[in-house]
Amino acid sequence: MYYGVVFLSVISIRVPRSLKERMDRVKDRVKWSDEIRRFIEERLNEIEKEEVLRRVEELLEGLPLQPKGFASSLVREDRDSH
Repeated sequence: MYYGVVFLSVISIRVPRSLKERMDRVKDRVKWSDEIRRFIEERLNEIEKEEVLRRVEELLEGLPLQPKGFASSLVREDRDSH
């Protein structure tokens, strides 16, 4: 079994020629594959967080509402019982 081996897939994108020319002008300062990979990871993290939040909101919608001050009264009751 190999540990730490990462299997990579290749994706390709099309960009306007003018954009590619601009990227080429700064390629000695920017590793575009790293930049694009980092962007994709960050964007996927954002989307996954949004999905989790949406699921939590759906679950909360199904719960009954508690009267105002309910949580405070539980905390007070627990504190006073010690």
